[in-house]
Amino acid sequence: MSAPTAEVMHTVAGGVAYLTLNRPEALNAITPAQRDVLIGLLDDASADPAIRAVVLTGTGRGFCAGADLRGGGASTGAERVAGDVARMIRLGAQRLIAAVLDCEKPVIAAVNGTAAGLGAHLALACDLVLAAESARFIEVFVRRGLVPDGGGAYLLPRLVGPQRAKELMFFGDALTAPEAERLGLVNRVVPDGELEKTAREWAERLATGPTRTLALTKQLVNASLDSDRTTAFTAEATAQEINMTTEDAREGVASFVERRSPEYRGR
Repeated sequence: MSAPTAEVMHTVAGGVAYLTLNRPEALNAITPAQRDVLIGLLDDASADPAIRAVVLTGTGRGFCAGADLRGGGASTGAERVAGDVARMIRLGAQRLIAAVLDCEKPVIAAVNGTAAGLGAHLALACDLVLAAESARFIEVFVRRGLVPDGGGAYLLPRLVGPQRAKELMFFGDALTAPEAERLGLVNRVVPDGELEKTAREWAERLATGPTRTLALTKQLVNASLDSDRTTAFTAEATAQEINMTTEDAREGVASFVERRSPEYRGR
């Protein structure tokens, strides 16, 4: 099990794991230590049958302002060995985004404030994105003379298309939450005071669902973006074969036949 810290709070209630970045003074800019804790907690959530959904959020005015460039998140020194940067990105930002995409439980981003750079990509990698009205999304890399990392050039075109993705990445303008919703980056915008409540309601609803079915569905949808039709159809048939071995699938069919509400147990 991964140990939470004061800078990454971790609570579990009602089958939901709540992961909260807690460096409000830095708008939750993420350090390597925080990143590694998050990756571990997401891996733990995948493996723990008692966890059936995950909520990722932050404290204060920021969801996540990106990598902490002041606290060792990146090196700007002149002496650098070829391959160092690629290795840092691969084992750092990319590994974090992959942990969200590969988590076997549904992950909800509750974006409470600024989501910039890696922080924006952390939110967009989640399965569902809720945003407070005050939230903003910023592809900040171009402002620093940097190429987007953390899977941004992979995620954004799949969400908004290549032209919109280039506009966001070339200019680095801040998107308001309503603008992000209009572009399809956000599922729903809610008043700031209702974000926590809405995220909890969504997560608890997912936590009472057929957990393995949701995991297989997530896997199918994510893989479909990189698949041809034949591969996607084969994966779908295989997922159905696997899913029909679960208790929840049998319960779902039985409840339909018996005209009652299903009672899913997550297995």
